[in-house]
Amino acid sequence: MQIVELDIKLPYEGRGKILSRLYEKVRGKIRDIHFFPPTLDGISEIRMEIEAENGKKLVRDLRNIAGDGKVLFKVQVLSEV
Repeated sequence: MQIVELDIKLPYEGRGKILSRLYEKVRGKIRDIHFFPPTLDGISEIRMEIEAENGKKLVRDLRNIAGDGKVLFKVQVLSEV
């Protein structure tokens, strides 16, 4: 099991729709989450720590959910449990 940190940047307007689909995928695996206010450009940032069996597969699935390429992911494996 890995602890993965996701740094997600997405447009503020569509944040709720994208986050609800992401949450369905990672429900019960979230260890920590932080929401940051949007920038002047309307980009919102969310940082999550998630327990995952395979971090690469998780990110691939989340990218497919997010869809249109407006979402940026930065992944860092914090530790192996």
